Amino acid sequence: MQAIYKREMRAYFTSPIGYIFIAVFFIANGALFSYLTLQAGDNSDISTYFLMTLFLFIILIPLLTMKLFCEERKQKTEQLLLTAPISLTDMVGAKFLAAYTMFAGTFLAAAVCGLIPYFIYCEQVNLALIIGNVVGILLIGGAFVAIGLFVSSLTENQFTAAISTIAIIALLLFISFANSYIGAAPIRVMLSWISIFARFYDFTYGILNIASLLYYASIMFVFLFLTVRIYERRRWG
Repeated sequence: MQAIYKREMRAYFTSPIGYIFIAVFFIANGALFSYLTLQAGDNSDISTYFLMTLFLFIILIPLLTMKLFCEERKQKTEQLLLTAPISLTDMVGAKFLAAYTMFAGTFLAAAVCGLIPYFIYCEQVNLALIIGNVVGILLIGGAFVAIGLFVSSLTENQFTAAISTIAIIALLLFISFANSYIGAAPIRVMLSWISIFARFYDFTYGILNIASLLYYASIMFVFLFLTVRIYERRRWG
């Protein structure tokens, strides 16, 4: 597992993808943070910054995940993984951890760069609110990485994997906005229950909702499990 993890981490920095992800994330995140907090004056709202950060993930996270399995199939190295003396769970877990390390490390570094001046110039800082938002972002990012990993295992075309992941993430984020156009209460309740965006609201107030924590963890588990199952069928197919 450790060997695959190191290999994937090395791959991010021996190709443009890792550098593009970090650069775009820092630029977009910095502009967003500056506009919504430092330049907003009395209207500054740190929670709005974290909310808007979610929409950056629609484009950025597929950059990290689109090649994880697609590249293996394209370069005909998938069979080496399937016959390697390592469990499929460890293989999938190593690839997930590599992508998640890139995401979490970049997000935390960008957030710290923004929060330092925020702590300096903001008169009142709600630390619990900031921690809640950060925890929520890290959980949602993990869920999206797991989804992207699963999609990457379905095709050998990186472009197809990226577009499909973008569509799924966008659907999960925007699904709660459909509630205002739906009259049936049961459907609205169901959409709110599965909406990643709606479940993030508690975190924006610094509330660590256990149900939401389990929800995001469940998404990660389900999509990682499905990815393992796909490769079990390929190994014995």
